[in-house]
Order: sequence, then C-alpha cells, then structure tokens
Amino acid sequence: MTDVEGGLDEPEELQPAEGSLKLVGDHDAYDVAAWEAATAAVLRKARRLGEDAPDSDVWSALTRTTLDGVEVAPIGQPADLDGLSTTGRPTRAGAWDVRTQVEVVDAKAANEAALQDLENGATSLLLHLDEDASPDWATLLDGVLLDLAPVVLDRPSTEQVEAFADFLEGVEGAVHPATNLSFDLQTLEMLPSRVRDDGVTARDLFALVARRGFQLGVRALVVDGTALHDEGASDAQELGWAIATGVAYLRLLAEEGFSVEHGARMVEFRLAATDEQFPSIAKLRAARRLWARVLEASGAEDGAGTEMALHAVTSRPMTSRQDPWVNMLRGTVAAFAAGVGGADAVTVVPFDEPLGAPDAFGRRIARNTSSLLIEESHVATVTDPAGGSYAVERLTDDLAAAGWAELGRIESAGGALADEARQGVKERVRAVRAERDAQVADRSRPLTGVSEFPHLGEVLPEREHLPHRHVRRYGWAYEDMRAQPATRPAFLATMGTVAAHTARATFATNLFAAGGVAVEAAGATASVEDVTAAYSGQPVVCLAGTDAAYAEWGADLVAALRAAGASYVVLAGKPGEKTVTDVDDSCAMGVDALGFLARIREELAK
Repeated sequence: MTDVEGGLDEPEELQPAEGSLKLVGDHDAYDVAAWEAATAAVLRKARRLGEDAPDSDVWSALTRTTLDGVEVAPIGQPADLDGLSTTGRPTRAGAWDVRTQVEVVDAKAANEAALQDLENGATSLLLHLDEDASPDWATLLDGVLLDLAPVVLDRPSTEQVEAFADFLEGVEGAVHPATNLSFDLQTLEMLPSRVRDDGVTARDLFALVARRGFQLGVRALVVDGTALHDEGASDAQELGWAIATGVAYLRLLAEEGFSVEHGARMVEFRLAATDEQFPSIAKLRAARRLWARVLEASGAEDGAGTEMALHAVTSRPMTSRQDPWVNMLRGTVAAFAAGVGGADAVTVVPFDEPLGAPDAFGRRIARNTSSLLIEESHVATVTDPAGGSYAVERLTDDLAAAGWAELGRIESAGGALADEARQGVKERVRAVRAERDAQVADRSRPLTGVSEFPHLGEVLPEREHLPHRHVRRYGWAYEDMRAQPATRPAFLATMGTVAAHTARATFATNLFAAGGVAVEAAGATASVEDVTAAYSGQPVVCLAGTDAAYAEWGADLVAALRAAGASYVVLAGKPGEKTVTDVDDSCAMGVDALGFLARIREELAK
C-alpha cells in the first residue's frame, strides 16, 4: 500500500478502468480557460449561450446581480481577494442559540408551548405579544429557568418592556445575561421629541430602560433590522439602517454616562436570513465587520467583550401562503446560512405562520431545523466555515461596502433619529421594492409554489387566526389572485400529439394557475375539428403547439374558435410570421406574468 516516498498507492480495486472518468489528482492542473470551456459547452447545450459566443461569456451568463448592484459570481477565483477593504471573522464558536418563536395570546397556552420547546431542543425564547396584550408574566414564564434560557421580546410596546423589566426585578436568583428587554426606538418610532400621555419623553424612557437593563445584568436594547426587511429592504439597506441605529444608541447612551464598551454590550442586533444562501452568509459576516469598525472609530478598547450580539431570523417576506410546505425548505436554507454566517442565535419562523398561529407541528419543524443542522449535519463544528472562500470573501466585502455607503447616506442626513434620514431610507426601500416586484412579475425571480409550479387544487392546513405583524411577502400579488380564483376556466387548445404540445401546454397551464385560473385542455388532436369538438364555449382560449403546427393550421383554428364563441385568443409562444398573427395576447418566457394574468382574469369576468 505504501510507496518508497511514504505515500499511499491507490488500491487496485479503486483504480479507474481504461477510458473511464478519473478523479482529479495532485498533479492535475485546471485553469480558468478550461473551466470556461467546459461550462460554455453545457450552457450552449441548454441554449443559454450562443454557438458563436466566446467561452468567456459564461461569467456574464451565470453571474447574477443583487438588488444592491452587488455581483454574485458562479465560482470564486484567487483574484477575488485583490483589493478587499474589510476584514474580520465571525466570533461565535460552537453551536448557536436555538431561539424559538412563541406566540403569546393566552399566557397559559404560551407557557405550555415555551416549555415544550425548551424540553425539545430550544435554548432561548422569542416572545411575540399582541400589541395591546398585558400578559401575566409569572404564568407565561412559569417553569422557565431564566438563568439558563434567555428570554427576548419581539417588537414589544413600551408598556410591555416596562412590565417585563418589573417582572425580572422580582425574579429570585440570576437572570441569563442574554435576556433582552428589547427596547427599540426605530420599530416603535419613538423619536427623542415624542412625549407620552404621562409626560415621559422617549429619551427619558430610553434612559430608564437602559439603566434598568444595566442593573439587572441583561441587555436592554435591540436593533431590529428585520422590521425594515419586512418592508422590502435590500441586504445593504438593512445593514446600513441597523448599523446607523446602533450608532444612535451609542450616542444616546454616552449622553447618559455609559462608556462605549458598556453601551455596546447592551445592544443586540436582529437581522433577516433568506433562502439566498450566499448573500445571507455574506450579510451576517459583513454586519460584524461594520459594527467592529464603528466601535473602533468610537474608541472602544480591544478585547472588552464588545463583540456584536447577532440574532438571525429567517425571512418572513420570502415565505408563502400557497404551498406552505416549501417554507420548510426556505427556512432550512436560511437557517444554514445564518449558522454558517456566524449568528449567535437563530430563529426559524414556523412554515405555517402565513396561515395563522403555528401549531405544535410547525413549531417542532422550526426548532428541529436548527437541531439537525447542529447535531447531525455538524454545521456549527467549524467556526466560520465560509471563511477563506474566494467568492464569499468577495461578496462579504462588497456587501460591507454597500452597507457602509447606506450608513453614510443616513448619517449625512442627520442620523437614524432624524426625520430626513428616515424619509430617505423609506424612499430608497420603495425603489428596491418596486424593482423586486418587477422581477417577481416577470418571474425572473421565481417563487416555487406561487409563481412557479402552483397547485390550484391544494388543501391548505387550517390554523387559528393570529393578528400578524405587517409583512409584505414577495408573492403577495399572486397570492391575492389565488385567494379569489377565476370563476371560469380558460380553454387550452392543444395542437397535435401530447409529445408535440406538452412543453407549451405545461408552461401555459402553470402560468394560468399562478393567477388562480384553471384550464380545460383539448388533449391530443390532429385537426381543427378535433379541437373545436372539445371546446365548450370559454371566452379565453390559449393555443398550445409547435411552431410548425401554428404555421400549418393555427390561423384556421383561431378563426374556427372565434366563430364558436372565443372572444380572447392567446398564443403560447411568441407570435410572428411563422406562427400565428391573429391573436389577442401571447405568453412566453419573460412575459409580465402579473399583467398577463390580470388581463386574462378581466376577460373571464366579462
């Protein structure tokens, strides 16, 4: 087995047969040109690259650009490390805190859910209270070992923050230092000039909460970037806004006599992780670099325990009400990205939350997602597993630069507490939201189960009603259509054999279904008479066949269908001289699906 140089020979039974594929060895050399050639061959076969296009065009064909204008390359290269402007690594070592979400409507029921979570893999709690709720904290947290399990509030009211602090003051024994009173100026829009009915200003309340948290030995403040994410913000916008809010906190805390080091230890950051795996990994890594730079510029001492406390929550806007089972996959990818990106705590939103109050199964799947990643996939075994990856390092640096630029825009407008800055952020988020909506509309940003592969006949699981926070899901326009399906189907005029028409018929069927429109298909046909015999008077008709069939008998079929009562004829494919010209509409890859579906539904409603 060993050779004279002390290495290992390849076992005889594992040596490749002559002419078979050989694994890459130490002495094999592959360069960029070889990769480009191999990749170009695949893309040409898939018709994603022209036959005459140079192999080097594979980069532009496979590189995608985020909503921040940051390029995500298909693979990394050593050159990606040239000119990086930021450095830093995630500081979490070992397993992350599995922070489960608990909906608080009834204190006793919420307590049972919390204890079940903690007994089955959760290590901390994220309590979501109704805005006007005044829970019985003793009942809600009965049996919860507060010295072992941190408790964090999810977008509480100021009254709930104060009540929670009162409860903690009465607790016997220690309280886990990662517990957070969760006071958030931005989410509550509590500007320093605001005055409550009792005469207490927002700044007074901020100082009071900060001091109480300091005295209790817990965190007092949260920077909730997920609130802006839920409104449609891009990754860089969320980063810039979160860091700007953290800067505002440090300034307010300094005015109250806190040092930079003490102030930094009182703040926890909450950011969203999406199913865009690499951008999410890069965003969390970039967040730590930006906050470290802020603390450095603020004069914080090195090694003073001021590392960013980072809580990642899987994205709510990415989830869907339709085909909610896909949310499990989205949540798994997002949780993986959060763990790899170095989040200290990860909350997986239950897959069934878009339907109402998550049930025991939804909560179990949510907490088990992290447990499986940690205990079985060993994702947390290596600290910063993405570190050193050319592509991830480049993406991290680019996102950090984009987030820092957004921070600069906010600071130049007066900082996170200034009306001008806040208005500017809202305007920039609206612009990004419009761009994303356009991509969802033409399905260049596909949503599985919503805009792609919809299932009109699905039976959604029933969940109890739950007052939801405002979340603008990416597929909201399709979901609105699906919530009120068309009262009549469209007719699919399939031309030729099943093998001949299946590609375009399937495309059209899925497109119609995305807008809540069912279809009735003619099936295999060989003539105009076959199609018209299956036609039953629907006002909207869609032709689905090959270009050759369109050219041969498409015009005659359109005329016959109009004579039989069709008022709106659609062509599956692009109309032209070699297909069919006498049509009212067409559908093909790249069509504005939402605009098309709106027209179809309008015709069906006549």
